[in-house]
Amino acid sequence: MTLFTRVQRISFGDCDPAGIVYYPNYFRWMDETFQAYLAERADGHKALCERLQSRGFGLMEATLAFRSPGLEGQTITYALTEIIWSARSFELTYRATDGDRLLLEGRERRGVFVDRDGRLAAGEVAPLRDQLV
Repeated sequence: MTLFTRVQRISFGDCDPAGIVYYPNYFRWMDETFQAYLAERADGHKALCERLQSRGFGLMEATLAFRSPGLEGQTITYALTEIIWSARSFELTYRATDGDRLLLEGRERRGVFVDRDGRLAAGEVAPLRDQLV
């Protein structure tokens, strides 16, 4: 199942000296996909934070499994395929493809961070889920 897709063109500056995508870019594009999803579904990160009185939807963990290299000139599709909700965090899964070729599978675990007595703390995820589902 796919919840959201975003297209990314790979440019020369995205690549390392071997001509393949420099791996931190995949993490950046995964985050950009999440941010674009928030923009489409709920007016974006800033608007959601204001509505939920949150400091943000922070990244707690991220992993990528590289399946095939991305190369300059390719146009790849990032797909947000699933969101698994729990009480204090949520997990997003991604796939990036070039046509039928799988480039990567990724996962992020995020939380809803709130200001509690001047410190960041994990807040309830349910209000965010209600805004997005």
